[in-house]
Amino acid sequence: MLSSVLNSKIAIQINMGIMRAFVSIRQSLSSQPADKITELQNELKELKAYIEDVFTDYNDINEDTRMQMELINQTLAELQTDKKTVNKPIRKIGFISED
Repeated sequence: MLSSVLNSKIAIQINMGIMRAFVSIRQSLSSQPADKITELQNELKELKAYIEDVFTDYNDINEDTRMQMELINQTLAELQTDKKTVNKPIRKIGFISED
C-alpha cells in the first residue's frame, strides 16, 4: 500500500510488480481447474476402459468354468452309469493269507 502512495521510481516499479503478481496468480487460478477437470475426465475414461476389460475377462473365466463344470458333471454321470452296468467282484487290497 505504501508503494502506491509513494511517488518514487522504485515505489512505482514495486507497485507494478505487485500488480503483475496478482494478475499472474489470478490467471493461474482460473486456468488450473479446467486442466484438472480434463485430467480427471481422462483418468475416468481410463478407469472405465480398465473396468470393462476386467469384467470381460471375468465373464470369459466364468464361461470357461461353466463349460468345465458341465464336462465334469457329464463325466461323472458316465462313470456312474458304467459302474452300475459292470458288477465285477472287488479284489481286496493288502496281505492275502492262505487259509
